[in-house]
Amino acid sequence: DHMGSYGPAFYQSYDASGQFTHEFDGEQMFSVELKTREVVWRLPEFGDLTHFDLQGGLASIASIRAHLEVLVERSNRTRATSVPPRVTVLPKSHVELGKPNTLICIVENIFPPVITITWLRNGQTVSEGVAQTSFYSQPDHLFRKFHYLTFVPSAEDVYDCQVEHWGLDGPLLRHWEPQVPAPPDTTETLVWALGLAIGLVSFLLGTLLIITGTCRPSVP
Repeated sequence: DHMGSYGPAFYQSYDASGQFTHEFDGEQMFSVELKTREVVWRLPEFGDLTHFDLQGGLASIASIRAHLEVLVERSNRTRATSVPPRVTVLPKSHVELGKPNTLICIVENIFPPVITITWLRNGQTVSEGVAQTSFYSQPDHLFRKFHYLTFVPSAEDVYDCQVEHWGLDGPLLRHWEPQVPAPPDTTETLVWALGLAIGLVSFLLGTLLIITGTCRPSVP
């Protein structure tokens, strides 16, 4: 399996996949996917502001594919090193139990851009409410990708982002679960309440003694 890339576009012989990406100021505006043969806008609003010819992106991928075949014939066919990806899972907003939220699985340092990302809830695969981005190019010629899962946080549910890649010895699981505040310790609560009660009784007795001593008639 081989891969060729030029700037933000790439083609790889594995599964005959490829992608053309247009970036502006370091941010991806849209991508053209070889398999789906469609323009995927980073945000739907971008497609309302401008237009891009699908054939332009496909032609760019085809050009890289042709160059790749020539380079493979002239090279020693040494396989490139697969890089272990780095995975981070975090919620989109502050987590409150029972309120809808989104989990984000950020996978960085991907090379080659062949990867399988799966969401698990309590160890079971989740397919509903799942979305993903195309591959984002990094300055070091690696790639990153984002996977999303819409969910309703619950104290009973835990989640994992499972990543499978050639740079890993096996599936990598990045765990996430809501941080539920622990209930206060019963013993500490009783001691605190007892101390408060003793302090209040002492205060009342002291006040009573002061008032009694002030009101007592003087002895000649």
